[in-house]
Parts: sequence; structure tokens; C-alpha cells
Amino acid sequence: MAHIKRVKELLDICQIGLQHRGNDHDRSKLREPEKSTFDTCTLKLKAMAYGSDEYKAALAELKPALDHHYAENSHHPEHYPKRPETATSNMLRVAAAEMESTAKEAIGSADQGEINALLDFAKFNRDTADQLEASVNGMDLFDVLEMLMDWKAATERMKNGGDIRRSLEINTDRFKLSPQLAEILANTIRSMGW
Repeated sequence: MAHIKRVKELLDICQIGLQHRGNDHDRSKLREPEKSTFDTCTLKLKAMAYGSDEYKAALAELKPALDHHYAENSHHPEHYPKRPETATSNMLRVAAAEMESTAKEAIGSADQGEINALLDFAKFNRDTADQLEASVNGMDLFDVLEMLMDWKAATERMKNGGDIRRSLEINTDRFKLSPQLAEILANTIRSMGW
């Protein structure tokens, strides 16, 4: 009984923290240097498909306001610096380069399936190195939850209502999310019935 009570107390503390996050979410958009830029650009973004070339161009126009916004709001991966290279990430990149070199040399003399497998493994190593250095690694569980809710709300105002699953695909690549984190987010999307 004591354990059950303690877990409830801890979850209640989390709930209060989430309520504060909900109340404070994106408040920096309501003051300069963000307000005037977001007032002008939000309607433009609403007419665009998330991740489209048109959307990316609009983000360039928003850059000064977005830089400030990201600095002020920890639920954005951009809030955190990219992690420094490590011996592991460097070894993975070196291994990937060697695999790609070996695959190029084998063209014409080896089975194409083996070459493709080698190239796939090289890509896996590069992706893993990127994931080890991703800025999202600076986030905590509350940041991640708020980020997912932010992505969902943002997709709802996009052209054609958006699609949170497609947003997750785009953002998995954009922010170099690990397969495990991407799967946890996908599971959450599913459990929410989105």
C-alpha cells in the first residue's frame, strides 16, 4: 500500500508539472521578437503541407523569431545544442566510409544483394552516429511529451488537417530520433487514437 501511495504521489507531481507546461506553452510567441513575426506568418503556414519545400522556405523567413522561440522553449529539440562527437560516433562514421568504399570496389564483381546489404549497414552506422549526437538527447521526458503534443496541434492547423504520423516520419529524420524513441512516439500516437 505504501508503494502504491508513493507512486500516486509521484504521478501527481508529474501531473502538476504538465499542467504548468500546458499553461506556459509557447508564451514567448506573445511577446517580441516573436509576436509580430508569428502574427504575419502563421496564416501563411496554415496553407502549406508540413515538410514541403514551400514550408521550409517559409521557415527561413521566420528564422529570427524561431531562433528566439527555440531558445525560450525546451520542448523543441533546437533548444539543446547538438551533442559533441564521441569516439563511438567517429568510429561508426569511419566504418560506414570503409563499407561504402568496399561496396563501390565490389560493383561488378560481387552479388548486388551483398553490396546493397553493405550499403544498408553503412547507412545504419551513419544514422546511429547522428542519433548519438542529436540535440533531442538533451530533452527530458516532459519535454518529449510536450513536443509530441505540439507536433499534433501543429498538424491540425496545417493544409488538409495534416497527419501526425507523417509529421513523426519527417521529424524522425529531421531531428535524428533513435528508432526506439520514434517507436515510443508512434506507440503514443496509436494509444491516443490519432
